[in-house]
Amino acid sequence: MGAHRRGILLMIGATFCWGSAGVLVRSQGVTDPWEITFWRSFFMAIFLFGVLAVQYRGNVWHRITATGVGGLVSACLWSVMYVCFIVALSRTTVANTLVVCSISPFMAALFGRIFLGERVPVRTWVAMAAAIAGIVLMFVESLGTEGASGTLIALVIPVAFGVNVVLNRKMHAAVDMVPTVLVSGVISAALVLPFALPFDVRGADLPNLVALGVVQLGVGCMLMVVAARVLSAAEIGLLAELETVIGVASTWFFVGEVPSRMALIGGTVVIAALAINTLVGMRAPRATPITARSLSDLG
Repeated sequence: MGAHRRGILLMIGATFCWGSAGVLVRSQGVTDPWEITFWRSFFMAIFLFGVLAVQYRGNVWHRITATGVGGLVSACLWSVMYVCFIVALSRTTVANTLVVCSISPFMAALFGRIFLGERVPVRTWVAMAAAIAGIVLMFVESLGTEGASGTLIALVIPVAFGVNVVLNRKMHAAVDMVPTVLVSGVISAALVLPFALPFDVRGADLPNLVALGVVQLGVGCMLMVVAARVLSAAEIGLLAELETVIGVASTWFFVGEVPSRMALIGGTVVIAALAINTLVGMRAPRATPITARSLSDLG
């Protein structure tokens, strides 16, 4: 098997890991978003610490400090995303949360244009408008319910992603993904600990919580890092959209959370806009687009 095909399979594997969040969260007894966030971040940090300890023969602290200010900025913003993701899931559907999160590349492009003066192609502006229209459909449907607050909380995630990319570009930071995600897990767990106490976790919930931290976040991150060595940023961005499809479909099939008609319409519009924009961009010679991979190879 060629390296490129292996990279595609690894990235698809990453999206299956990320897309498992909805099923894992909905299939456990613990419903407090603060406690779920704590255990998810805790187990992810433990897992990544072990990976780095093996990879760098115990010299983990050096790898963490080597990321510099850029790594700390990324870690803080990632921790905000972790918290908002679980809180959003507690207030709205998996479909709404994942679709809103999927516009992260657009937010990065928009902030890059505003704060860094980076050029945004016309097709991307059109795709942004279509994506916003899709999200508005979902938001309007949830007005008057708790789902509206969940959608707004989920919107913090792509905003934080865009700020992350812009600040790292501004600082010319070279962010090593794995140590940064490890630090983000520690920060996230520390932030929510006061709200998570007293713990209400039961023994039956531990496998799901471990899977959320180790598989959904940790393994997903590792697979993307390896895949990014042979795939272009555009390919990473396009394949990453599978997370939304997998997440919505798996939650629908395994736990019976059926997306509303408006969520399906809005989500289809958003995913189509992202996919078409990325596919067209892959055909045009241009600078590397801003996608999830950008956080691991900025500079």
